[in-house]
Amino acid sequence: MLQGFRDFILRGNVVDLAVAVIIGAAFGAVVDSMVKDIITPIIGLIGGQPDFANLRLFADAKGQGGIAYGSFLNAVTSFLIKAAVVYFVIVLPMKRITETLKKPQAPETFAAPSEEIVLLREIRDLLKAQPR
Repeated sequence: MLQGFRDFILRGNVVDLAVAVIIGAAFGAVVDSMVKDIITPIIGLIGGQPDFANLRLFADAKGQGGIAYGSFLNAVTSFLIKAAVVYFVIVLPMKRITETLKKPQAPETFAAPSEEIVLLREIRDLLKAQPR
């Protein structure tokens, strides 16, 4: 029983997935910090504090009840900002780096056809030229 568990845990896929999850969580903290500490204050300077948490639809006079769509707007805004940060700070620079490091491929050179192929083509052309 323990042998099967050990084999499962030590499989390459499981270990790779565990490492990816841990690195992803750590990277998520970096992106969250960048958004919270750098991007959001810049947006706040430009257009005021971007917080929609108090927005409600069909609320009573005290602002209670109804549909609290403001929190949803906060989540969507946060997602879009994080996605933009990941794209413009990580994806685009990495793409440019890999393009510059990629070795240019030599154009394919086609070898001359073998003598057998040349003879087969001649036979084919002669057969096509014969009247039926």
